Amino acid sequence: MHRPLIGVTADPAADRYSASRPLVDMVAHAGGMPVVLPCLADRAAEYVRVCGGLLLSGGDDPVMEGFGAPTHPQARPIDPRRQAFELALLDALAAGPQRPVLGVCLGMQLMGLHAGGALDQYLPESLPTAGVHWGKVEHRVGGELAEGMVHSHHRQALTDPGSLRVIATAPDGVVEAVRDDDQPFYLGVQWHPERTADERLGLDLVRALIEHASATLVTA
Repeated sequence: MHRPLIGVTADPAADRYSASRPLVDMVAHAGGMPVVLPCLADRAAEYVRVCGGLLLSGGDDPVMEGFGAPTHPQARPIDPRRQAFELALLDALAAGPQRPVLGVCLGMQLMGLHAGGALDQYLPESLPTAGVHWGKVEHRVGGELAEGMVHSHHRQALTDPGSLRVIATAPDGVVEAVRDDDQPFYLGVQWHPERTADERLGLDLVRALIEHASATLVTA
């Protein structure tokens, strides 16, 4: 059986790269061959060529100066090497070859910013219900993608998806999922599928990524 290679982004931490074990395990459980990607921006195009699909994982907060805004003082900025790498991946995806992509939490936010969108950098300042989204809690989402409960842990959210389309929101209006209708599978979700019990909003999203990746030429 040939399993598609699924590149999973990671954090550079001290002397090692750190990836979410539950997310990597979910890729394997769903039938993919997970590969943790070092943050090497100059290799982004090669990663896109070799991998059948990409999973942009969760993490800390985007550094916003490159998007025309100062980084909020309450933000927890990601390592600049990771941000440069993931934006290079998105550039490479835009240039081709086309690959299925699933962005999780930070991954979705970077997808939206790359598409020309905007980010609320600190929900506790602007949203009375910000606590619903923080603290590793569950809350309801609804929309075209599905209706159900998801596991959430974020203090930032897209306010404008740019060229992407919103396909799920929380009851308080927070953008919860976006997609690119011009691609077969280019999906970002604000929640964590690897910690979401509802399979439609958890494991099935990773299964869909792998099903689309299986149609690509590169398998392992």
